[in-house]
Amino acid sequence: MIYAESLEKITSDHLCGGFFAGWPHPPSPADHLRLLQGSSAVILACTGSGQVVGYITAISDGVSCAYLPHLEVLSEYQGQGIGSELVRRMLERLDRLYMIDLVCDESLIPFYERFGLRPMRGMALRHYDRQDCSSRPA
Repeated sequence: MIYAESLEKITSDHLCGGFFAGWPHPPSPADHLRLLQGSSAVILACTGSGQVVGYITAISDGVSCAYLPHLEVLSEYQGQGIGSELVRRMLERLDRLYMIDLVCDESLIPFYERFGLRPMRGMALRHYDRQDCSSRPA
């Protein structure tokens, strides 16, 4: 597996097939690429042919905090340690910051606890009709 911290040479064609599993309104590959481009940090897991099979993103002020909104590995590549390696690399990259936060389903808490994260109370607002990342008029 090749891990990359750059989107250089990555096109929407490298993001096809299976990301956003279970989302009722998944983003298109083009919007997925925009999501990655808009992130403060991104780490990709790619095959030798350049196909993206996993990724993690961070949004950060670069001074004190970061939020990890997305971690995903294609289902056929899960169970190989790719997600763990993506998290490890991102936490290492953000290690200088005071806080690194994420929101996850309760079933994923044990996974993230392995990296030193711990459950905390939080609040969230979700607009599920906007999951596809398409623009909506104000």
